[in-house]
Amino acid sequence: MTNSIGEIINNEAIFVIGSNTTENHPVIGSKILQAKERGSKLIVADPRKIDLAKDADVFLQIKPGTNIALLNSMMYVIITEELEDKHYIKKKTEGYAKLVDLVKNYTPEKVAKICEIDANDIKRAARIYAQANNAGIYYAMGITQHKTGTHTVMSVSNLALLCGNVGIESAGVNPLRGQNNVQGACDMGALPNNFPGYQKVDDEKVIEKFKKAWQVDDMSNDIGYTIPEIMDGAVDGNIKALYIMGENPIVSDPDTKHVRKALENIEFLIVQDIFLTETAMFADVVLPASSFAEKDGTFTNTERRIQRVRKAITEVGESKADWKIIMEIMNKLGYSQTYDNASEIMKEIAKVTPQYGGIDYSRIENKGLQWPCLDKEHKGTKFLHEGHCVRGKGLFLPQEHQESAETPNSDYPFIMTTGRNLYHYHTRSMTGRVEGLNKKSAESYIEINELDAKAYCIKDAEIVEVSSRRGVIKTKVKIVKTIARGIVFMPFHFAQGAANVLTGNHLDEICKIPELKVSAVSIKKIC
Repeated sequence: MTNSIGEIINNEAIFVIGSNTTENHPVIGSKILQAKERGSKLIVADPRKIDLAKDADVFLQIKPGTNIALLNSMMYVIITEELEDKHYIKKKTEGYAKLVDLVKNYTPEKVAKICEIDANDIKRAARIYAQANNAGIYYAMGITQHKTGTHTVMSVSNLALLCGNVGIESAGVNPLRGQNNVQGACDMGALPNNFPGYQKVDDEKVIEKFKKAWQVDDMSNDIGYTIPEIMDGAVDGNIKALYIMGENPIVSDPDTKHVRKALENIEFLIVQDIFLTETAMFADVVLPASSFAEKDGTFTNTERRIQRVRKAITEVGESKADWKIIMEIMNKLGYSQTYDNASEIMKEIAKVTPQYGGIDYSRIENKGLQWPCLDKEHKGTKFLHEGHCVRGKGLFLPQEHQESAETPNSDYPFIMTTGRNLYHYHTRSMTGRVEGLNKKSAESYIEINELDAKAYCIKDAEIVEVSSRRGVIKTKVKIVKTIARGIVFMPFHFAQGAANVLTGNHLDEICKIPELKVSAVSIKKIC
């Protein structure tokens, strides 16, 4: 997030797009509702009429895969009605003329047909966002898990820059991370092209810095593979060994048949986890890791806040903290660096990661700090880009709307989109063991519009067969009014009747994220 969770309360306008915030990020969702009670205007764009839509001043129930068209049309309205922040654009941005040239083709009337919404609602949303003194955009994987996910994020940035909402309090561009330490994992270099602190692996100066810090003579500058590329490599036989930590791709990744083939084909598979997950069943070696309550460390949350995690109980069974397991393997492979505790690792992080330069355990003992925190005197950063953007000037990067990789046809007449529900976390490796949560949500289901259900003679709670170009599953029907005709929704939590048997691996060409949010499917009544 460019801004902080605590700032939400003072947003004059809030635009939520591609995020079921109250279910997937309940703390942030509650802050949005508090802001609404204090007078903030709320815009919600989502293919489902999520709970947050009930409180929206404008709800845009868009067709899955049409986010860029909507954003471009909102910018068309803002520019044609001269609601943009002209002073901010002139002083703090570049590339504006290209944006004006592109969005002139996205009239509300044209885009209303693309998104299957009312043109007047596009206009109302644009005016609410533009006329607020400070407006925040909040998004999640509803806009990123598309083949145009990176381009959609660029479009979100365009909208924020257009109205001067980058670099000010209670505004900004705010991605909501799907798990508690996704931000921290990225910060620490869990990306194929980065060292810790987003320092590029193919930058020779960066390579020299880490060679010196880690006292090694040679380091690769090759950019690694993304997860879909790893799975493809395993199927092709080019990836020989795979080490999976705290991830359950046999349930969470698209095209389960392809993932299964990859895991079966890999020569050596290591899985490190706190439970024997569906993925761990494929492993040659399972390394039992400790849960959060059994170890010391830090999490970096969605607002860039580095927070302490303290050991509450002793390790269960033969489990060990992840850092201990990694250190022991590292030592056996010939690298002799050792650590006595997690605090020592944080000291090393601070030395090599500029954003974490001022972090040590004594400073975050009582309250976490937000990066960038450059040195021991730095108080952390509440919101980013204050005064000017980090790159100098904010860059407009206009993007054209593109069709999703799959569109409905006579064989697969429905668009399926996927997501989470309130009661479960990711693939249920933890929440699936909680009796109370399973009473609320125990099995796979598919949401279908009541009129579509009637047309197919399908009853609520009936078991149906759902198929795509990748596979077939059986799941329970949930008839709803909250989704449009021709659209269906499935949560991806469940291993039985798994949504990701159906999803495809069409990838974003830039970051290689799969298009999980749009798959063409058919529904068959089981006689």
